[in-house]
Amino acid sequence: MNHQLDTTFGHSNLSSVARNRVLRNTYWLLALSMIPTVLGAWLGVQMHFSLFAGSPMIGFVLFMAIAFGFFFAIEKTKNSGLGVAVLLGFTFFMGLMLSRLIEFTLGYSNGAGLIMTAFGGTAIIFCGMATIATVSKRDFSGMAKWLFAGVLVILVASLANIFLHLPALQLTISVVAIAIFSAYILFDVQQVVNGGETNYISATLAIYLDVYNVFVNLLSILGILGGNRD
Repeated sequence: MNHQLDTTFGHSNLSSVARNRVLRNTYWLLALSMIPTVLGAWLGVQMHFSLFAGSPMIGFVLFMAIAFGFFFAIEKTKNSGLGVAVLLGFTFFMGLMLSRLIEFTLGYSNGAGLIMTAFGGTAIIFCGMATIATVSKRDFSGMAKWLFAGVLVILVASLANIFLHLPALQLTISVVAIAIFSAYILFDVQQVVNGGETNYISATLAIYLDVYNVFVNLLSILGILGGNRD
């Protein structure tokens, strides 16, 4: 009887240690992924990079094809060191995609301040959601289908606004996107905390996309409401 209790306790403790290790590795890799993102954004600004410069539709299709190609490659290599390299390659690509918004924002006289404000706001949201996910006893797994549906709505609306160019629609999309991807941070971090996600590369990819989308949409809102061209 005592041996059985000791064995059960040992497995429970090991499981907790394993989950903490995945979470720790996820946070480290998430921090590391910011380096190629910044590098990609900087290079994209220097090159005036834009995937949508020609045809917005072709640009969108090309972006989705490249992104899902990376997703496939990350999934195939997530159990090896190569998976880290592929993930960092993806974050570099996402930095390139971010460069158009960064360059546009830097056109404001207060552009650098807007970027830093968006960065700070994103950090606050991430820390807040990650803390809640870690300490809360509530199960947030039930949000998955609703959040996914919300992402589909945002995707369709964003695609439509590529052609419509409506600031009010963009503002609405950004506000909703911040709410959805903030909730996704809560969901994805808790997946790691509760052992639902055991691969730190997959966990990092999910949380990176959450943080990236919060930053992009927060910066868009700040540009629309607080950008100064003087």
